[in-house]
Amino acid sequence: MHDRRSIRLPTSVLALAVLVCACGAPDPTLFEDQTVDSGVDFVHDNGMRDQLWFAEMMGGGVAALDFDRDGDQDLLFTQGQALDGAADQGVLHALYRNDSADGRLRFVDVSALAGLRSFGYAMGVAVGDVNDDGWPDIYITEFGNNALWLNRGDGRFELLADAAGDPRWSVSAAFADVDGDGALDLYVGNYVDYRLANHKPCRSTTSARDYCSPSVYAPQSDSLWRNEGGAAPAFTDISRDAGVAGELGGALGVIVADFDGDTDPDIYVANDGTPNLLWRNDGQGRFDNVAQIAGAAVNMSGAPEASMGVDADDFDGDGDIDLFMTHLARESNTLYVNDGRGFFDDRSASAGLAGSSLPSTGFGTRWADFDGDGDLDLFAANGAVTRVQALIDAGDPYPLAQPNQFFRLTDDGYRDDSAAAGARDGAAVSRGLAVADLDNDGAMDVVIANNRGRAQILRNRAAPARWVGVSVLTRDGGRAAIGATVRLVAGNTVRVRRVRRDGSYASSGDPRVVFALGGEPIELEVRWPDGTRRTFRDLSPNRYHTLLPSPPP
Repeated sequence: MHDRRSIRLPTSVLALAVLVCACGAPDPTLFEDQTVDSGVDFVHDNGMRDQLWFAEMMGGGVAALDFDRDGDQDLLFTQGQALDGAADQGVLHALYRNDSADGRLRFVDVSALAGLRSFGYAMGVAVGDVNDDGWPDIYITEFGNNALWLNRGDGRFELLADAAGDPRWSVSAAFADVDGDGALDLYVGNYVDYRLANHKPCRSTTSARDYCSPSVYAPQSDSLWRNEGGAAPAFTDISRDAGVAGELGGALGVIVADFDGDTDPDIYVANDGTPNLLWRNDGQGRFDNVAQIAGAAVNMSGAPEASMGVDADDFDGDGDIDLFMTHLARESNTLYVNDGRGFFDDRSASAGLAGSSLPSTGFGTRWADFDGDGDLDLFAANGAVTRVQALIDAGDPYPLAQPNQFFRLTDDGYRDDSAAAGARDGAAVSRGLAVADLDNDGAMDVVIANNRGRAQILRNRAAPARWVGVSVLTRDGGRAAIGATVRLVAGNTVRVRRVRRDGSYASSGDPRVVFALGGEPIELEVRWPDGTRRTFRDLSPNRYHTLLPSPPP
């Protein structure tokens, strides 16, 4: 058992960091904005009409997915529109095909062919291959009726009518096989009971008109949908039978992981202003909320916070899954450290993540080895939710912009290194965030969906000198094996990562797993969700490999 009084990393993690760093020090400026040069010209429309409608302030999401199965990550941005009257033909979401080559990011807009559109007001996106045909499908959450789109494999998507179409205001969702039947089920996080018909005028502390707090509206319960299988599967609402219908909250972030080490997928929900939820799976697809007794419902002071984005990973290298979430300005972001049994301690302050986050309101977030030294750094996408007086005074029509933040993991905890990393260049109303290796160079890039603004592509310039990436599939030609674990063994160092797409805020990330390497031979041990295990040795470095539960015929 590691000493939980300190955030110092285990010796094995430090050893790998030293080993990786010996291969070449990364450039101190990690991120370069390549939005314009990449061809991504998406601009989000939040439908703002000077009414200060609650939904227009929240913002949408972004997904990284290989929709055409050509080996690189494409990008999807959800689009908003006027809240008081949807366009007759709906509004197209923006899908960009990745045509990057020769070290240059390049995306082509294929939205018209894809046909992904919304007749409501879109919020977030979840990605999952619901029929296991190898083509990733798309679920759009809405201020309205959610929609599931099947990937036809020819560049076009088909609306699966009435599939998991929760009509409440949903923001984040996650696909996972919660009952172990091999099909991806769907957890949908619902926010609050806000409608234009019950819109209330709200004011700031200066008595000026401002956006309302979620506490003004009634919180909602979430929903869980069982995938019944098939080429065009139906989804059955099992929220009540599974036990998730009885809790109310304002869900903004959702992530699935095995938090208690029993191999069953549990679900964590980041709620805005109400206690967070930790749904512990009993192994039969039945869930109990254990967040309070597990120490993951409220902060160290016993107060719920305005949780927006969430991520889960083994940041300290001790083999269990920890939690991180972003919050409102004047509330620190929160790090919950897992004790290995699914019980958590709030270590935000001792890890260096409390004070530096107080001025900012965080939304999308992700753990990743951004600087290529072998351990997990953090990126947070920031943007205010109440109007900033200095921006009002400057005449800004949408005065919510804030700079983003990058937290570098050191042997003494996290350090705000935003300026050196280039994360603070400019300010926007950032919301959704996806992390993906867009150019397949082993470095994790950052894609940000800005509310009422242009999307951002931040290319990571710190590609490791030696790395290995893997795409873990359920079978040859099948889907990404969501919930699988990949264990790296390099000398005396062991590191575990999960195959996942979920987390952040209203967004979906690259499901591939990447490890920065030293010079020693590597061994990867993969455990699939059904318990199948395989060991892979002598994988060629500096490229991606497809790993299957059994050798192809």
